[in-house]
This record gives sequence, structure tokens and C-alpha cells, in this order.
Amino acid sequence: MNCDDKIHDRKALAGHLGTLRAAGKKIVFTNGCFDVIHVGHLRYLWAARGQGDCLVVAVNSDESLRQLKGPDRPIMNAAQRKRVLAGFACVDYVTEFGEQTPHALLELFRPDILIKGATYSIDGVIGREVVEAYGGTVMTVELTEGKSTTAIVEKIRSAS
Repeated sequence: MNCDDKIHDRKALAGHLGTLRAAGKKIVFTNGCFDVIHVGHLRYLWAARGQGDCLVVAVNSDESLRQLKGPDRPIMNAAQRKRVLAGFACVDYVTEFGEQTPHALLELFRPDILIKGATYSIDGVIGREVVEAYGGTVMTVELTEGKSTTAIVEKIRSAS
């Protein structure tokens, strides 16, 4: 599957996931900004993929990322971020969302597992209540120490 075959709008992706679910596949979902991809992201995504048969990554839109991180972000636009993520073998599908939370996607996709980085407690994972309400599982994955997009961006800005 090439990169472009992995990127879908939510409606098309819901159809693909329905087919996988009917075949008994376990669907894993994560979401985030993924603004400047680094080794921490790669390790996180491989760990998430290891929890199921299919990994869906939902990327914040440019506007929602700006609202979360400030007016100087994103560094890479959503189209670029989606394409980079789709290039990883561990990522099966990529979609974009503009809402402040992934609730609508979680309700539509109904993943078996929602995964976030361990900077969150399970109780602090946004969307936990949606996933647990239909019987899904919420997990956290350890992050790579010292790797964060914000720290990378700040280091680059302070060097210039």
C-alpha cells in the first residue's frame, strides 16, 4: 500500500474500518498534532501498532493545532504531516480532524483500543469515556525520554 492509499476522510475510513472489524481485526486509534516528526513519535507509533491489527492515526488540522500550540504552529501543514505519517509501515490509516477533541471520530470509528502517550494518566486521556462506554480499552505508551516537538522547535528557534 502506498502513502496515498492510507490517507482518507472520516467517512471513507469508517467504511474501511467496518470491513476490518467484520473480519475480526483489532483496531487501534491514536491522535495528535505530529507537527515535527521525531524518533519519539516513531517509537510511540510502533508501540501502538503492536497492540492490534490496524493503527489509525488522526492528525489535528492546522487550525486546531494552532489553537492548541499557538500562532506560530504548525511547522508542517496537515497535508505534509498526514503524508509523513502514512509513510510509516506501522501506520495503516491516517485521517484529519478539526475538532478540539477526537470524540466524533471515536464514536464513528469505535476503535478497540485508544492509545495516548504516558504523559497522560488513563483518566486524563481525552475520549476515554467514549471508548469505555462501548467496551473499548484505553492504554498509554511510554514516551521516549527527552523527545518532544515543542522542545525541538524551541531549540531551533533559540539557535537562530
